[in-house]
Formats: sequence, structure tokens, C-alpha cells
Amino acid sequence: MTTQQKLIDSARYLIQTRGYNGFSYADVAEQVQVRKASIHHHFPAKSDLAKAVVEQSRAAIAEQTRRLDEGAFDPDAQLRMYTGYWEKCIADASAPFCVAGMLACELPTLPADVAQEVRAHFRDLSNWLEVVMTRGAQLGRFQLQGSARQEAEAFMATVYGAMLAARARDDAKVFSDIAASALKRLAPPGIR
Repeated sequence: MTTQQKLIDSARYLIQTRGYNGFSYADVAEQVQVRKASIHHHFPAKSDLAKAVVEQSRAAIAEQTRRLDEGAFDPDAQLRMYTGYWEKCIADASAPFCVAGMLACELPTLPADVAQEVRAHFRDLSNWLEVVMTRGAQLGRFQLQGSARQEAEAFMATVYGAMLAARARDDAKVFSDIAASALKRLAPPGIR
């Protein structure tokens, strides 16, 4: 793994656990075992490092969106993959909170370029979820109460709320229970 990637991974973890305003280059330098000058070589400003973290998250969503067009489409599997990822990450503390979610809490204090990336992350995620909801409804796998866009936003809000609830309760099972309930609500009445 390159030094640049180690710096990004360290910043991701620090943002997930402390937020943007809760870490410094000194924290990253200590975790990665490099001098602060080395970090500045790769990322001249803290905002550059935070942007790189969010850009990687956005790239992962773009990859998932691209995969929607490959092979057989299973909307349930798509949503279970999404919630399952966070369920695992919260349970094993490898990624206890979404980096964009943590940064969204700090939007008023973030540099403009980082805030722009965070907003773009949520647009990307919402667009992906809207595609999943639309196709799921077309296949008869989901019964939507509102438009696919509204359902995507509601599902996203539920997942992020579940992250908060699990953190507040210090109990990963809280996330799992809320996510399972959200998935169940989407199923047509005969399948619930």
C-alpha cells in the first residue's frame, strides 16, 4: 500500500471516529508513522486529504452503480449488500460511521471544497438508491409508498439514523434491527 493510501485510510478512520474538526495532521502522522511534512507533500492542506477520502467513497458508489447494469438485477440483494456492509463495519468497528455522514454533521464548519464533495456523495448515493427503488418496483419486489426518489431519500435517512442510534446506544444490533425493518417495509404485503 502506498503512503498516500495509508494517509487516506488514516484520515478516513479519524473522520469516522472524531470528525473533521477532531483530528490533525499530527494524528495522521502518528498513526501512519510519517512526518507531518510527508503528509503535506501528498496533501498540502487538510481539506485536500478530506476531499480524497470522500472521493474514494464516491468512487465506490459509482462502481456499484456501474454494476447495476451487469448481469441479473436483484434489488433486495443490492439493498442488503448496502446495509450489510454497514452492519459489519459497525459491529467490528472497522468503519463505525460513514465518513460522509460524519462530515455532513460538520458542514457549516467545513472548507467549501470538502462540503461540495460531501453533498456530491449524498447526491450519488441518493441517485443509486433511486435506481434500485425504481427497478425493484418495476420487478414487483418493492411496494413504494411515494416516488422512487422519496423512497431513496427515506431509506438513506433511515440507514444514517440507524448509524446514529447504534452509536448512541453503543449497540451494533440496533443498526441491524432498524435496517431489517426498513427492508421489510419495502416488500409487497404478501412477501412481508
